[in-house]
Amino acid sequence: MRNLIQIYQEIIKKNRQREQEFLSDYACKSQDGLRFNPQVEKIPDPENIRQAFFHDTDKIIHSMAYTRYIDKTQVFALFENAHITHRVLHVQFVSKIARVIGRCLRLNEDLIEAIALGHDLGHTPYGHDGERFLTKLCEEANKGYFCHNAQSVRFLMELEGGGKGLNLTLQVLDGILTHNGEIVNERLIPDRGKTWTQFLQEYENCFKIKGYSKKIYPMTMEGCVVRVADVIAYIGRDIEDAIVVDLIKRSDLPPSIVKILGDSNDKIINTLALDVINNSYGQSFIAFSKEIYHALLELKQFNYDHIYFNPKIKTEEHKIRQIFQLLFDKYVEDIKKANYSSPVFQHFLKAMDENYITNTSIERMVTDFIAGMTDDFFNKQFKEAFFPKSFGIKVQ
Repeated sequence: MRNLIQIYQEIIKKNRQREQEFLSDYACKSQDGLRFNPQVEKIPDPENIRQAFFHDTDKIIHSMAYTRYIDKTQVFALFENAHITHRVLHVQFVSKIARVIGRCLRLNEDLIEAIALGHDLGHTPYGHDGERFLTKLCEEANKGYFCHNAQSVRFLMELEGGGKGLNLTLQVLDGILTHNGEIVNERLIPDRGKTWTQFLQEYENCFKIKGYSKKIYPMTMEGCVVRVADVIAYIGRDIEDAIVVDLIKRSDLPPSIVKILGDSNDKIINTLALDVINNSYGQSFIAFSKEIYHALLELKQFNYDHIYFNPKIKTEEHKIRQIFQLLFDKYVEDIKKANYSSPVFQHFLKAMDENYITNTSIERMVTDFIAGMTDDFFNKQFKEAFFPKSFGIKVQ
């Protein structure tokens, strides 16, 4: 009877053979996964029955940051409606769409899934509105900028485990850093050959140079697929959510766009995904056809005009901005005064290692803390800090 070591060796061998035989020449093989500190892995990647990118997915979904997806806004905050999309659902949509495209193009689905599930971990409470407010606060404090792409990497690479990070592969972290679903490209060509040095410089620049994340591209085809799938996943779903909350009607969609892409989320996803597959099959890039690309740009502009910046859902924005300002200022002051009873200490800093405390500015600590909050926790912190508390029936 064979022992466990022999069985594991056979599984590892067959996993590699399966990739060599099936995956495209343009795919990133699991054995090419690069870790910054491979020596800290409990089981070295070459000896692990979980291949590198598959293992990274496990690390991500078991992270503290991942658990907080459940109550983070996608687009629509402040609605008491259980049928609109939250961040946790969005990343699942991205993963599913990207894996369908990746499977058709014979790319590495494990790498795709890891990037997809981790790509939005850095989003703040109240979604992109919160990101704008936190960016402004970082600027005013002369501490660079906030970038949710880079913050996703920051959680996984520097903040999880009390400051140790999860030791993910370069390919996964790079795909997360460069996902940028706000940008629609007609063609995405991987920035192949990217090193840890280049990646770390790009990561640092995202916090130092305004808008820098828009200038960088994934190093793998899989990263390019996730970047495209991000757009496909939200563009039609946001329309459905907007219809659910009576912000728009389906008949509001421009006929010129409907004719090409369809008028419902399922039709839009199907049209866009098939177009990407048709125009990328057997190629070393990921691309849309010109007609579909221009229709997608028009639909994206429609969403911006009628959904994302619709004044009907911006009436509470000034209040949210003020809450960000108040909590940011309070936590900065609490750290300066060593107020150890403050939530920033109790819920964040006391779990971080000495290296993080010593080498991180106060303003960046506060940014990390706020960025990690769910919407409900954010609101609760404001109430606890600034709402008067009842003394009860009598003085205790």
